[in-house]
Amino acid sequence: MRAAWYERQGAPEDVLQVGSLDVPEPAAGEVRVRIHASGVNRSDTYGRSGRQAPMAFARIIPHQDGSGVVDAVGQGVPTDRVGQRVWVYEATWNRPGGSAAEYTVVPARRAIRLPDGIDFDAGACLGIPAMTAHRAVFADESVTGQTVLVTGGAGAVGSAAIQLACWGGARVLATVSSGAKAQVARDAGADETINYRTEDVVDAIKRLTDSAGVDRIVDVDFGGNLSTTIQALKPDGVVASYATRGDPEPKIPFRSLMVKNLTVRAILVYTMSEAAKTAASQDITRTLESGALRPVIGQRLRLDDIAQAHTDVERGSVVGNTVLQLA
Repeated sequence: MRAAWYERQGAPEDVLQVGSLDVPEPAAGEVRVRIHASGVNRSDTYGRSGRQAPMAFARIIPHQDGSGVVDAVGQGVPTDRVGQRVWVYEATWNRPGGSAAEYTVVPARRAIRLPDGIDFDAGACLGIPAMTAHRAVFADESVTGQTVLVTGGAGAVGSAAIQLACWGGARVLATVSSGAKAQVARDAGADETINYRTEDVVDAIKRLTDSAGVDRIVDVDFGGNLSTTIQALKPDGVVASYATRGDPEPKIPFRSLMVKNLTVRAILVYTMSEAAKTAASQDITRTLESGALRPVIGQRLRLDDIAQAHTDVERGSVVGNTVLQLA
């Protein structure tokens, strides 16, 4: 099979290789998927660069998320899964073989039915982005009637969070950094957008909420946004954050959080409970089928362009998801 891989960590153009590898066989409890599209997420670039941890395997085929068709099953997996269109997630979580290849094997529970009418490119954007967004929006049950602020509303996670929060019955505000990104957020369903480069975010939120503040924040930068978060949230509000880029080790102003009885939720999709993952996959299926969720795709490339894809994702130069097409 054609695949991309790396055997050492470093810059994408230095370590990523594209060539031919043996087709993997599914073990007991696994399915093999003929990959049609592979999603490229920021955490995939962290694994390749060595930013967060050394390599756990001698050779790694990158990318957690993908989509395709089940073509073989291991022992204990119903044979009627062969031929099923699926989206896969966590393909390289404690495993060496991800979706940047024509075939990958994953535990059967990590291959979720892709509804009819949803193309493979969209299916490759449902693991890290949509599942993270779901947890950030719904970790504390219903958001019906709430006001939810999504920071980075044009991003892969942010745009999914806007759509899911709207589906859940919330009023949604979103921060963006340009007029073009504001349009992406509005197209996703945001009721209001705030350009944090040209507006005071706290003042804008006070204006848009009659000084009440927001009930929940889905946050792309916990450390960088912490001061704004505390001012923007209502008493008993929640911030659910999945990254901290501006300040990776922020000083926590505990008393400010305590006075307003605020809740901080840190989210990493890989270590979510199985119950949370199941709830997310079920709701993602429902929203895909109803049309409430449509991943924003900003770039489609081929497998040979994987180094460029990693570079673009690291730079944040693409609005929305980046997908590699393999079929």
